Amino acid sequence: MASATLRELTGSDQTPAALADATLILVDYQNTYTRGALELEGWQAALDAGAELLARARRAGATVVHVVHDAGEGSPYDIRAEIGRIHPRVAPAEGERTVVKKAPDSFVGTELGDLVDAAGHQDVVVAGFMTHMCVTFTAQGAFLRGNRPTVVADACATRPLETAVSPVSAEQLHHGALATIADVYGVVVPTAAALR
Repeated sequence: MASATLRELTGSDQTPAALADATLILVDYQNTYTRGALELEGWQAALDAGAELLARARRAGATVVHVVHDAGEGSPYDIRAEIGRIHPRVAPAEGERTVVKKAPDSFVGTELGDLVDAAGHQDVVVAGFMTHMCVTFTAQGAFLRGNRPTVVADACATRPLETAVSPVSAEQLHHGALATIADVYGVVVPTAAALR
């Protein structure tokens, strides 16, 4: 039997965000993760879910912010090259801002916090690539600055990793990251349909 989360034990609000009253933060939906050494397991399904989430947010009139990671020319995260660009399925529309980051937490060294504050909502909805890395740390960053993150599980994906102890499948890593978020940093919902 699963243990109660720290959020449950401390009486934290478990209500998912409403898109109309939240800022949607789409993290690293870059071509980087659709091929080659960093191709994620299940990226197609996660991208489909991300596109549906984005469409719902636009219909709801939510503020949408896209985030990309830039590690410089020649890297898999080179935003000047096709490999580092946002996938066309979730490309920014006119008026939607794009934030360029260099750390897993999308708030570190960027204007993301200012954009969230300007939108005037405490709630943020987070989704993207990779679940165990930039999605988790962006949810943490939102929580630590006083926002209320909701993460949409099926709009996230990751890849398997080898550890000093044993290999970890992409599914295990994905679910472990979501459990970490749900334990303390925010609400996790299975799909966009679960948002208010």
